[in-house]
Amino acid sequence: MYYSTNHQSASLGLKEAVFKSLADDEGLFMPEYIPSLPNQFFKDIQTLTLQEIAFEVSKCLLHNEITDSKLRRVVEEAITFEAPLVPIYKGIHALELFHGPTMAFKDFGARFMARLVSVLREDEDQNLCILVATSGDTGSAVASGFLGVKGVEVKILYPSGKVSTLQEQQLTTSGQNITAIEVQGSFDDCQRMVKQAFLDSEINTKLHLTSANSINIARLIPQSFYYFHAYSQLKYLKKDIVISVPSGNFGNLTAGLIAKKMGLPIHKFIAATNINSVVPEFLETGIFKSRPSKMTISNAMDVGNPSNFSRILELYGHHKNEISNDIIGYSFTDIETQEAMKRIYQDTGYIMDPHGAVGYLGIEKYIKTQTGNIEGIFLETAHPAKFKNIVDKTLDLDIPIPDTLMDCMRKEKKAKQIENDYEELKKVLLG
Repeated sequence: MYYSTNHQSASLGLKEAVFKSLADDEGLFMPEYIPSLPNQFFKDIQTLTLQEIAFEVSKCLLHNEITDSKLRRVVEEAITFEAPLVPIYKGIHALELFHGPTMAFKDFGARFMARLVSVLREDEDQNLCILVATSGDTGSAVASGFLGVKGVEVKILYPSGKVSTLQEQQLTTSGQNITAIEVQGSFDDCQRMVKQAFLDSEINTKLHLTSANSINIARLIPQSFYYFHAYSQLKYLKKDIVISVPSGNFGNLTAGLIAKKMGLPIHKFIAATNINSVVPEFLETGIFKSRPSKMTISNAMDVGNPSNFSRILELYGHHKNEISNDIIGYSFTDIETQEAMKRIYQDTGYIMDPHGAVGYLGIEKYIKTQTGNIEGIFLETAHPAKFKNIVDKTLDLDIPIPDTLMDCMRKEKKAKQIENDYEELKKVLLG
């Protein structure tokens, strides 16, 4: 069963929690307990493929909510690409999560959720309306993952002028059952309006709403897979593994912490942010103070009130000291980010996107403070071509755009434009 982080709504089963997305009390759904994987799984993990790991982890988390055969089909159709570890320096690796169809880590969550939703609604007649707010890659991944899925309509809100050109083209050129909504505001504004829609009784009477943002529990399950896969590639080293996660809405880090609760032996997680640093400040002071987001070159992390922070609190029973035992927070400026991109490229020839560079800075800073036997990983969450303007300018390059991304650049942008006003969104949703 899945309960609300605000503890004012009844617990629901998986299907109801996935379809509802946000609890009636505005909380996020969490499993009533996190199951542990068997010891044999970790003994065998080096022999398992990413798909095999994904099946075993999701089978453990979903507790026979769907049959093994259907779950295996979900995994095999969703996870069709790899997540390789690439050595950068001795003791530091990039976990590349951009080998899916939209070249961002969100492909893991969106593709898995799309196929899980198809299985869960096999006996449903009413169309499902998926409402999503995006600061960049979520929108394109959701558009790709749900494109053409029968009985599902997708509405994607994004902040005008605050996503990269490639990201905007990916989420506004799909057509079919995908509608992009360009909002004159910030990502936090988009997210606020999405939450307001979920709590609007008139909307919910006429539409069967759910979300594919990381507020939906179905998004977090597949994001745990690649943490296990990364460990499987380094288990033989017998070192303390530390993972730095570039963080905005904190769904990615939450998934890593769930993996740790399931038994994954990660020594420490690093919450690496840009100047939108409310969580690193909490880890330092014990006080969480949300604020309006500030624009940076790592735009997908421009979040001033991260939704998934409430889930992190729940995982640790709201005990700040226990959270700080597992997580260290660092924040970095755009200048520091660009300097890291230049330095890594000059030293190794490796090209990082600005989000991955923030993750790299996190692991670098941590290792400098330690004397132990540490192996570091940072998440490279998007192909650098998705942020071509920034990467080219920073590195004085003209990096090639992969064919997958070039295809969407040739298409016509189609988006409904609205002001930062919930009533305008409501009119769009109700047609």
